[in-house]
Amino acid sequence: MKEPPRKDSLRITLNATPEQVVRLVALQQAFALLCNTLAPLVQQNRNWNRVTLHHLAYRSLRQQFPAIGSQMVCNAIYAVSRTSRVVFQHPDSPFHVSRMAGKPLPLIHFADTNPVYFDRHTLSLKAGVMSLYTLDGRMRMKLPLKPADESLFHERKLREVILSRRKDDKFELLFSFMEPDEDEPDERALPSAQQRGQLPDYVKVKVEA
Repeated sequence: MKEPPRKDSLRITLNATPEQVVRLVALQQAFALLCNTLAPLVQQNRNWNRVTLHHLAYRSLRQQFPAIGSQMVCNAIYAVSRTSRVVFQHPDSPFHVSRMAGKPLPLIHFADTNPVYFDRHTLSLKAGVMSLYTLDGRMRMKLPLKPADESLFHERKLREVILSRRKDDKFELLFSFMEPDEDEPDERALPSAQQRGQLPDYVKVKVEA
């Protein structure tokens, strides 16, 4: 079930051309591949701290996937760390690390429909025109912003931007903004469904027999 937009977020459907859709699908698939390459390290090391994962995997991922930008690798590390917190730390999760004592951790698998995370290095917005990182260069697209939407970008700092593909194959961007008194992005912040321990449908947890 798709969550309703929060007051600190803005959801925009992209009016992408068929050629742009192909590029976005390719980026989404590459991002999922990065996440699935990283997931076994979480399982083997029983550690999903973002900084630790970066030290463990960044150089190797850059060598394995030289065509994928360095900042996108960092964003994939963030995505795996974030999802792992829900799987292994949420008190209602059947895979909470305390319940897995003496057992191997299950393996998290990300589907090709996994969202792609962006930051200020990989996505920018100026005068209503978005510049977005893709595997074959920047994609530029005008966003249908209302005056109230534009005011959010002036009044708040961005926490993160998430690109996702809906069941009708339309792509949309979810912009999440920091609170006015928030100095740094809170990496503990999760969508409300994940705060309740619910895994999104693009994530599967594989338990070893």
